[in-house]
Formats: sequence, structure tokens, C-alpha cells
Amino acid sequence: MEQVGYDTYCKLLDEVIKEMQGIEIKEDIDVQIDLNVSTYIPDEYIKESSQKIKVYQDIALCRTEEDIQNVIDTVIDIYGDMPIQLENLIEIARIKELCKRNGILKIAQKISGIVFYFDANKFKMEIVDILLNKYKTKVKFSPGREPYITYKISAIGDAEILKEVKDFLVTLL
Repeated sequence: MEQVGYDTYCKLLDEVIKEMQGIEIKEDIDVQIDLNVSTYIPDEYIKESSQKIKVYQDIALCRTEEDIQNVIDTVIDIYGDMPIQLENLIEIARIKELCKRNGILKIAQKISGIVFYFDANKFKMEIVDILLNKYKTKVKFSPGREPYITYKISAIGDAEILKEVKDFLVTLL
């Protein structure tokens, strides 16, 4: 598991289970998110590592808002109100799904802002016009084999960064 990463491990495990059940497997985009945000389950919240791994796995396997809400409801029912770090992790799951819908392969936080790397085969130039009209000088488009857009954020806190990223992604829908 350490060699492939936890998200990939969960994805592979889910695919094997579905394959054994005869369920058709759609190719899933593995979106990478690299934001300077605290996203983990504190030891004080869930003490047992096996239970913690189960929650991480449940979050990694979420594909819809309904899946995410089911995880939230289950976790709150069992452990109580979620700490902010876990709420941030849930928001990352939502952001990953928005990325998949927008053809974004990776998000990385840099000094200059948040960089959204697009799948060149799914990138639509109309997106650039929409973003320039809405965000003006806060966005910079870089065409090429792997197009990307840099979005200059003004947020500094975890929740604000996640909100700005989500709002930006919703603009692309």
C-alpha cells in the first residue's frame, strides 16, 4: 500500500471488488490535489487506526455528493461533530469530483496562486473567456500540450482557500 499511495490503493481495491461482482468499471481520473490545507483525522477524534483507515477509505471512494453526505452522517453518528481537519478532507473529496467533471487532472498551490492542470483532450477554450470575464487579472492561461490556468487567490485560511477553489471550479461547469 505504501508504494502506490492510499487513494490509489482504495481505487484498486474498489475496482477488484466491482470486477468480482460483475459490475462494469468506468475509467476514473486520478486527480491530484496539492493545497496547503490541513486534511487529516486527528488521533483525539478517532483513536483506533483501523477505524481511521475505514473512514479514509470511505472518503476516498466517494463519487457523488450523496456518497460524501453518507460518510459525513455516519462519521457524525459514531464519533460526534467533525474536527476542522476532517471537514477539510471532505471538502477535498468534493473538489476532486468537481475536477473530474471539469477535466482537471491536478491542482497545485504555488506562490503565484492555485494552478489547475487540464486534460488537453477535454480542455475547451471557451473556459478561458468565461474566467477572464469573471476574474479579470486574477487568472492567467498557459496553453500548450498540457494547458493550465493559474488563479491568484486572496484567501489565507484553510476554509477560505477551499471555498475559493470550489467557487472557481463551479464557474467552469
